[in-house]
Amino acid sequence: MSAYTVEKKGTADIGVIGLAVMGENLILNFESRGLTVACHNRTTAKIDNFVQGRAEGKSIVGAATLEDLASSLKAPRVVMLMVQAGKVVDIYIEKLLKVLSPGDIIIDGGNSNFIDTNRRAIQVADAKLLFMGCGVSGGEEGALKGPSIMPGGSREAWGTVKPLLQAICARVTEAKQPCCEYIGEGGSGHYVKTVHNGIEYGDIQLICEAYHILKTRLGLTNPEISAIFAEWNEGLLDSYLIEITRDILVKRDDENPDDFLVDKILDTAGQKGTGKWTAISALDLGVPVTMIGEAVLSRCLSAQKEERVVAATILSGPPVEEFKGDKKAFINDVRDALYASKIISYAQGFTLLKKANEEYKWGMDFSSVALMWRGGCIIRSNFLGNISDAFTKDPELKNLLLDDFFVPAIQNAQAGWRRTVGAGIAQGIPCPAFASALSYYDGYRSARLPANLLQAQRDFFGAHCFERLDKPRGETFHCNWTGRGGNTSSSTYNV
Repeated sequence: MSAYTVEKKGTADIGVIGLAVMGENLILNFESRGLTVACHNRTTAKIDNFVQGRAEGKSIVGAATLEDLASSLKAPRVVMLMVQAGKVVDIYIEKLLKVLSPGDIIIDGGNSNFIDTNRRAIQVADAKLLFMGCGVSGGEEGALKGPSIMPGGSREAWGTVKPLLQAICARVTEAKQPCCEYIGEGGSGHYVKTVHNGIEYGDIQLICEAYHILKTRLGLTNPEISAIFAEWNEGLLDSYLIEITRDILVKRDDENPDDFLVDKILDTAGQKGTGKWTAISALDLGVPVTMIGEAVLSRCLSAQKEERVVAATILSGPPVEEFKGDKKAFINDVRDALYASKIISYAQGFTLLKKANEEYKWGMDFSSVALMWRGGCIIRSNFLGNISDAFTKDPELKNLLLDDFFVPAIQNAQAGWRRTVGAGIAQGIPCPAFASALSYYDGYRSARLPANLLQAQRDFFGAHCFERLDKPRGETFHCNWTGRGGNTSSSTYNV
């Protein structure tokens, strides 16, 4: 019997294009919720393998062509793209516009740049169809069992796709709240996913720095560090990333069972761009996401493996001394540094979301965003419940650091955080994200920063003007610093 059952026209609830890891598992998730799914892939052999393999005997329809896919769907037809971000998405949209009808819905479920999503939403609307850009997080397991889904785009389309997406998403709290709620128009969904990924970059870098300090400064073994992460996962740091780190550290190498696999992995990190997009957007909007930016740049530094190997034979630093102090106290300090820095990462991420929300007028509910990340996604943790509570109490909260929960949390962790960063610097153990997070905290809590000198320098060499402490905000002044510059000043502006 053929793998293609397109004779069952108009029976599928949703179509999915793309049979890579996320696509396959989302299809199986949809089907497990009682939905009939039509699937298509550019390589038809993948359709055969899937329909006759993992999908055999299930309510999953294979479609060899986009025309077949369209004919298999109920009206209004809903097609979800799970393909590589970028040009491939544009190609499929162009093709779908030729086989779908006005009122049908296209969903981009990949990691697209929100700027591209804004453009595509206009393009699809001009063709009288509806478009949504949905961030999907959770990896292979999340896609199969319940991911976090961040939908943005056409509000009209949301009315149709809401029951479909909420059927498959993760759910949290006793009320089983769905980790999927409408965010706003245009590219808002993909923007939230981008910031999610930026925070993910930060979380991962922080965990890696904690691991590196424990291993290098204390000389702990992988099982010992795994046990520490297991303990941390039972407390304030309870999260998916801490949980998997615990397991990664004790995974044996199949080729050499006496060795741990993590010790055999090359220390160069890859990236797909979303962390970089977070940093770029932050620069465009003038929001200091310093720790997330540092996490992105740390991956760039790790990629310079060959240079680092050479530099290690040339450049000197302090030797790592034998640790003679209280190991348990030091481990607790590292835990506090990780927890406090994690708070900074989320504070910066939500500050960026707030600024983007103001700029693009999306109307986001930040408490809802936190709950969307509470389950299913890579950065899921109990910690996000506190963030949701903070924005429920005060939807206009300027910065998470000012919330009643986070003020004492930072205060209690601060001493250990400072000792950890100091120990890393003293022993020559790089901890860029810990240090960047601490510097942001100290900068944010400073009523006065040295930018007064910075503004004087700018006015000296470029007549860029400055404001005065003893004058109203917005009133600018210029000084003829040398006596030779005259009174002409440059116009003032912020980029």
